[in-house]
Amino acid sequence: MIFKSFKQKFFTVRAGTTLLILAAVFIFTAPNAAWADIYKYEDEDGVIHLTNTPSNPNAKYVMILKEKRVHFPRGIDINKYDKIIHQAAKKFNLDKALIKAVIKAESNFNHQAVSPKGAQGLMQLMPKTASALNVEDAFHPADNIQGGARYLRYLLNVYNGNLTLALAAYNAGETAVARYNNNVPPFRETQNYVRRVLDFYQDFSRT
Repeated sequence: MIFKSFKQKFFTVRAGTTLLILAAVFIFTAPNAAWADIYKYEDEDGVIHLTNTPSNPNAKYVMILKEKRVHFPRGIDINKYDKIIHQAAKKFNLDKALIKAVIKAESNFNHQAVSPKGAQGLMQLMPKTASALNVEDAFHPADNIQGGARYLRYLLNVYNGNLTLALAAYNAGETAVARYNNNVPPFRETQNYVRRVLDFYQDFSRT
């Protein structure tokens, strides 16, 4: 087993290794982080990769790990986009800590992140959503944050300021929220997502 960079790629292992064992190893070797959705994919050499910021379209969700608190790995500048975030927060009447929390949960501040479903950039905008928000380049940090903030403001308006529902819709879509009578859908990914963003929001609000 080879330990890779914390958070962005947890482990690289040969096929056949038990994921439960890997989870246990991760918990004991990295105690200072937060909620982490883990995705897995196997490369052409038979090596299994575990990551919470998947860029491989074949990556599949396998588990969630809960750790003690937010930990930011070396090499990630969490303040890099603060000026853009501040501008977007002011323009769309949002708390800048909320925008930052969504970015942390969606891409871990990786402006080139691509999800298995095709969401792109810092705030993980789907191509159709980006187009509807007039975002020409979803990988451009300023364009992506402006688009994501605009979408967050729209969702908060739709749900009368209910942040939990707005975040659920950001993750699963308005249709999914409506299907469950305007409640958080019973999807593990969505429920974990809402919880993670709220945790990050609380953390960023303190800084």
